[in-house]
Amino acid sequence: MITRMSPVALVAVSLLLTGCGGGAVAATDHPSATPAPASTPPASPSSAISAEAAPRQLPGVGPKTLARIPAGTEQVVLVTGRGANSSVSTLALYERTDDGWQRTASWAAHNALRGWSNHHMAGDLRSPIGVYSLTDAGGLLKDPGTKLSYDQGSGFVSPGTGFEGEPLAGSFDYVIAINYNRQPGTSPLDWTRPLGASRGGGIWIHVDHGGPTHGCVSIAEDHMKELLRTLDPARHPVVVMGDAASLSR
Repeated sequence: MITRMSPVALVAVSLLLTGCGGGAVAATDHPSATPAPASTPPASPSSAISAEAAPRQLPGVGPKTLARIPAGTEQVVLVTGRGANSSVSTLALYERTDDGWQRTASWAAHNALRGWSNHHMAGDLRSPIGVYSLTDAGGLLKDPGTKLSYDQGSGFVSPGTGFEGEPLAGSFDYVIAINYNRQPGTSPLDWTRPLGASRGGGIWIHVDHGGPTHGCVSIAEDHMKELLRTLDPARHPVVVMGDAASLSR
């Protein structure tokens, strides 16, 4: 297991630059936006289905999206949004078997306040649609037992309140960096933006705080720990994320 301590400079800027750490300003910057319900009842992890029942392809994922999943990928985190402008979604974990894709878990999730975008921009309050690799993790708390590179540090904090007035404390106790506009192999706090700062960044899977995010995907803390322990870089995990209509293309 590789553990990296983030540089002091990264800690200092992490709150200002990460995609989901909006703090108290988040609750007042966009009064006209219609937020999602304050919380979504968590879905129970689905029991493993038999190999005979495993679908040959990922349910709800169309040919255009499937073509973007690398041939060597054996783990897929499938985040399906309720609608193009909805902040409510479902996160399901699939493992490739000889007979197809086997779903091993499914949980309630949140995404960005204004839903989804095919061309994410900084501050648009939409989550990026696409297929992105998962290589790096971190958090305020110690490594729960992941095989991903894990950076524990004090930069993983998010003060203030979210869009619905909910406290953000603990949201970054555990995070998984989504490799959208970032340099893989670095701490989630790293500010490298290959597409430029205007295209946003700091898009993570992190602990749910009971409301919409700035651009990230969030699930309950226990589910975050389970996901961290399950993902294996040797299986080349990716996240496939977007609203249902976009993913079906």
